[in-house]
Amino acid sequence: MPTPHERFTALYNTYQARVYGYAASRAGHQLAEEVVSETFLVAWRRLDGIPDHAQLPWLLRVARNILRDNFRRAARREALEAELRTWVEEAVADVGEHATERVAVLRALAGLSEADKELLTLTAWHGLSTVEAAKVLGCTKAVFFVRLHRARRRLRSAIEATGTGTFQKPVTVPGRKPR
Repeated sequence: MPTPHERFTALYNTYQARVYGYAASRAGHQLAEEVVSETFLVAWRRLDGIPDHAQLPWLLRVARNILRDNFRRAARREALEAELRTWVEEAVADVGEHATERVAVLRALAGLSEADKELLTLTAWHGLSTVEAAKVLGCTKAVFFVRLHRARRRLRSAIEATGTGTFQKPVTVPGRKPR
């Protein structure tokens, strides 16, 4: 009775060229060598499970499964790469859009009075509540709301006057939710 090594060597010598031909016809010569290697690795591991009367069909089924797995991996990789490219392209577009908005808001803000700048930045940039901002300015909450409303209106007018008011999204005025 032959040893496992002898059985495997005989199997390899008999069918290697045919498994290679099958793999090359399905995936090209470059990938065929890898498929043959993986196929015979599986054959070595499962040598006792290979049917004597159907060795070639068994080997070709293994090669087919390896090819299928390679195609699936490649498809998943390509889909992931496409998705990542889309995310990057969207991120670049978003960055540019936000940069344009930011420049327009900063220019408009620079043109406002110091009192308006302080009102807008206390809540929007410094994160104070309206009660806290009113305390900083030494006024009541109601007076603060009136001043803040007027400052927001002036900021919106200044943004529109810059001529860059061609935003796709509504401009977010500091301290206020977009409409």
